Amino acid sequence: MTELNNASIAAAFDELGDLYELDGVVQYRVIAYRNAAKAVRDASVSVAELTRQGRATELAGIGKTLDEKLRALVETGDIPAAQKLRAKYPSGLRAVSHLPGFGPKRARRLYDELGVDSLESLRAACERHELRGIRGFGAKVEEKLLEVLDAGVDGTPEPRILLSRALTLGEQVVGALRAHPAARQVELAGSLRRMTDSVKDLDVIATASDPAALAAALTELSLVDSVGSAGENSARVTLHTGLKVDLKVVEPDQFGNVLQHFTGSKAHNVGLRELMVRRGLHISEYGILDDATGETTRCATEEEVYARLGLPWIPPELREGRGELQPGVELPELVTLADIRGDLHCHTVASDGRASIEEMARAALARGYEYLAITDHSASHGFGNHVEPAELERQIERVAEVNAALEGIEVLIGTETNILTDGAPDYDDELLARLDWVIASVHTSFGMGERAMTDRMVAAIEHPWIDAIGHPTGRKIETRAGYALDMERVIEAAARTGTMLEINAAPDRRDLDEIHAREAARAGVRILVDSDAHSARNFELLRYGIATARRAWLTKDDVANTRSWPEFAALRKRARAAAQGPR
Repeated sequence: MTELNNASIAAAFDELGDLYELDGVVQYRVIAYRNAAKAVRDASVSVAELTRQGRATELAGIGKTLDEKLRALVETGDIPAAQKLRAKYPSGLRAVSHLPGFGPKRARRLYDELGVDSLESLRAACERHELRGIRGFGAKVEEKLLEVLDAGVDGTPEPRILLSRALTLGEQVVGALRAHPAARQVELAGSLRRMTDSVKDLDVIATASDPAALAAALTELSLVDSVGSAGENSARVTLHTGLKVDLKVVEPDQFGNVLQHFTGSKAHNVGLRELMVRRGLHISEYGILDDATGETTRCATEEEVYARLGLPWIPPELREGRGELQPGVELPELVTLADIRGDLHCHTVASDGRASIEEMARAALARGYEYLAITDHSASHGFGNHVEPAELERQIERVAEVNAALEGIEVLIGTETNILTDGAPDYDDELLARLDWVIASVHTSFGMGERAMTDRMVAAIEHPWIDAIGHPTGRKIETRAGYALDMERVIEAAARTGTMLEINAAPDRRDLDEIHAREAARAGVRILVDSDAHSARNFELLRYGIATARRAWLTKDDVANTRSWPEFAALRKRARAAAQGPR
C-alpha cells in the first residue's frame, strides 16, 4: 500500500466530516473531523509515522476515537465509518456539496427533495427551474449555479493552503537552505511572495557556490515527504503537508530576472511582455533581449530588471495585472506594519479570548501601540461565550481600571456587537453611547438573500453608535463564501455616514478582500486593519491584514489606525456627532 502523506490523511478526515454532515449528525462531531483534518494538514512531521508510533494523540484535536480511525486508515487505507457512509450516499453528492457557497446541508436538501445526486442531475434540475420551488433557493441561485457549472467547476476542492501556513513552511524551507554552506541568495517567489490569500505550491529561487549540493539539501529536509526530482540546479519535493516546493538555483547575474519572472502573476507577466514587445524588447526568465542590438541583458536584481524596462520597481503585492503597468500610473507608497498605531478589535476571557484585559493591553503596549479597543462578543453572538448587558456594565469599569493603571497606551472599552437581522445592534443605544468604540459584525443568519442582507448591513452602517463594520462579507478563505451583499451599496453607505470598514487580519478571513478594500478607499471610506486577536500572540496576525491592504494599493493615509490616538479619536462617528452638537 502507498504511504499516506499528511494531505491524504487530512483529505480522508475532510471526507468523513462531509459524509457525517450529509448524514445529519450533531455539529460538534463534524467540527471534530474538520479540526482533525486541519491539525493533520498543518503538522510538519509524518502523521502516518506518528500513528504507527502510537503518538498521534500528541496532535491537537486527535483523541482516542480519532486515533482509532487514524490507525485503521494507516493500516488499511480507509476508514470503516467512511465506507458505510459512502454506501449510503451517491458519490456525486459530495461534489455537489463542494460547489462554491453550497455545503453538505444544502446538497442534502436537494437530494431529499429533488433527488439531486450529481452535478449532472443538479444542472438538469436548474434547467427545469426546480430549485426555485424550494425555500432558501430561487431563480438567482439557479442562474449562479448554471454559471458555475458552465465555467467547468466540478466540485473538486482545489489543493490550496492558507497563506499563514504556507508562509510558515516557506520560511522554514528558506531558513534551512540559507544555513547551507553553498547558499548565497535564497528567496521565496510566486503567489506566496505576492501574499495571496492561499497558495498551491512554493517557488524558491537561489544562487549557490555549489548548485547541486543546495538542490540535494532541499531533498534531505525533515519537512520533506517525497522527492519528485533533484538535479544539478533544481529540485522538486512534496512536504508532509502535501505542499509542493520547486527550487531553482540560477547564476547570480540572472537572479533578478528569474525572481521577477516567478513572482509576477500570469496577468502581470503577460502584460509586461506585451508592453515590452511594443518597445522592441523581449523579456523572459533568461534575460531581456533587445531587438535593435540583439543583446540580452541579465540582471542580478529585480530593480535592475524594471529599470532596464523603463519602469519603477513594482512591489510584489501589486503584480496582479490590475493597472500597475498602465502608462503614467503612479504607484502608491504602500502601508506597512510599522505604520499601525492601534488595534480596534480584540477579545478577552470575557468572551472567547484567552487573555485578560490587562494581558492584552500590555501585549499591545509592547508592540508600540498607542491604543487598543477591547471588543468582546455581544449577547446574541450565537456561539461560545459572550457578554450580556449587565456584564458589559462591569467590563466598562474593568477597562477603565486597566487604562488608569497603564502608562503609554489608551485602553478603550468597546464591543463587537452582533448585527441583528433588521440591522440593529444587540445592545440598546444608551449602553452603546457609554462606550469608546463599537464595531459591528454579522455572526448569525448568514443565509439571507442579497437585498435583505444588504439592507441589514446598510441599516447597521447608518446607526449613530456603530463606528465600524467588522469582517464585512463574512467569508472564510477556502472554506466559506461570503454572504450575499451588494458591496456597491455597502461602500456608498459607509462613505456617506463616515462608518469605517475593517480588513480583518485573521488569516482565514482577510475580509474585506483587496478588491473591495480598494474600491472602498477610492470611495473615501476609512479602512481599519485589525487583528481580531483572541490572545496576546494573535497580535502577530496583523501582518496578513497589512498584506491585504498592500494588495489593495492602500497607503498609510487610507488606513485609519495609522493615526495617533487624538487623530483617530476624532474620526469616530460618535466623536464627530458630539462635535457637531444637537441638531
